[in-house]
Amino acid sequence: MQDKFKLLEDKIAQAQLGGGEARIEAQHKKGKLTARERIHFLLDEGSFEEIGMFVTHRSTNFGLDKQKILGDGVVTGYGTINGRLVYVFAQDFTVMGGSLAEAHAEKICRIMDLAMKNGAPVIGLNDSGGARIQEGVVSLGGYADIFYRNTLASGVIPQLSAIMGPCAGGAVYSPALTDFIMMVENTSYMFVTGPNVVKTVTHEEVSSEDLGGASTHATKSGVTHFTYANEIECLNGIKTLLSYIPQNCEEEPPSVPYESNGDELRPGLNNIVPENPNQPYDIKEVIELTVDEGSFYEVHKDFAENIVVGFARLAGKTIGVVANQPAFLAGVLDIKSSQKGARFVRFCDAFNIPLLVFEDVPGFLPGTDQEWNAIITNGAKLLYAFSEATVPRVTVITRKAYGGAYDVMNSKHIGADMNFAWPSAEIAVMGAKGAAEIIFRKEIQSADNPEEKWKEKEQEYAELFANPYNAAARGYVDEVIKPEQTREKLIKVFKMLENKVDKLPKKKHGNIPL
Repeated sequence: MQDKFKLLEDKIAQAQLGGGEARIEAQHKKGKLTARERIHFLLDEGSFEEIGMFVTHRSTNFGLDKQKILGDGVVTGYGTINGRLVYVFAQDFTVMGGSLAEAHAEKICRIMDLAMKNGAPVIGLNDSGGARIQEGVVSLGGYADIFYRNTLASGVIPQLSAIMGPCAGGAVYSPALTDFIMMVENTSYMFVTGPNVVKTVTHEEVSSEDLGGASTHATKSGVTHFTYANEIECLNGIKTLLSYIPQNCEEEPPSVPYESNGDELRPGLNNIVPENPNQPYDIKEVIELTVDEGSFYEVHKDFAENIVVGFARLAGKTIGVVANQPAFLAGVLDIKSSQKGARFVRFCDAFNIPLLVFEDVPGFLPGTDQEWNAIITNGAKLLYAFSEATVPRVTVITRKAYGGAYDVMNSKHIGADMNFAWPSAEIAVMGAKGAAEIIFRKEIQSADNPEEKWKEKEQEYAELFANPYNAAARGYVDEVIKPEQTREKLIKVFKMLENKVDKLPKKKHGNIPL
């Protein structure tokens, strides 16, 4: 029996060594951790239970029968993060470049199936050279098996993808189907076709970093939601993100203990919005002063900065925040900000996270670039996302709420539960200057001093519409409040809405304007 124990111990040691000491050292020289080190830093100490340690591939083509390594290039299993169950797979670049083939894919599918059955998040730590070419079409089939499970799991369990190295070709589509993507600066990249293919087909010279690095996807494409300076920060970021979201779609998001000191007023909010309606201010100051101190965790920070989205806590409970950002493009809605907002709203709705909207929006961005690239369809995505959301939804209008953008930003008309406005709110079809020019055009043109007449009529329109009281008179705004009351009011209203039940009409699914 001792011999059998020895054999088992030898095989475990062999599996844990992956591609061997030399390749582990090469991984470390690139500033990267190994698959097992990543799992060690991600999960609670001693909680990881591995599944499929001794799995090997079954291929004999191109000398693969002489390259069998236990685990087949991916470490899979389950454990806990802050005491909560998670499933994880970590691709091992030291084993055939972490390439994905039949057995490798089967291991990933196995833990995805377990995650679905047991209602817990699945985390992918991606570090792979792509499909294992020697195995041919079964590699492609393996990817598709994973994609199918990603789609089935969408909206059922949270799916997180950390890109810890290369992610190219078919490998990028699984992360793209998951809820959140994290990338590590300078050591990870994602693209459908690499620089060499790009050069051959389009004659463009581009580096891997410029084509699909963390900075590129954080700022230009919006593919990645978070970027981190190194792998440890990335793994800690996963832990932080999970602290805001539930285990599955049947559960409520986690909360933390909260004790009020009896004073929820925030006088600092009274001085943020400038007297001049065209002067910018930072909506993040409003968010930070409203939510629990230090709890705001921004998502998509560097992409479409004219809208701000992220998780926060209000009296200890998780909420999702969507806010126009007057400090960037005046907070206007455009293609990218609509996509960013819509995706975040749909995630929150799928996982029972109440939505708080801060609105200061002058409208949609005009121009040929926006129209030719489908601002109509893309703006409708945000409208659709808010309209179909059944979680508690509350809007605070801080300043401008103009035109169709007023409707889109979680207005009462598309199902918001409660809408507040600050006294500085301007709820109108358009700004007073443009409105006066249209309504009083003939009067202005025929005046002795057209410029003075224009200003007079602008003031007349502003007094009538550049305030929240017309909307309040019609019930479109439930209450006009002092800014300092915002936190106090929101704590009460979300408490009131915590048992909200709202059902959509029976259907297979809607047809969101993609």
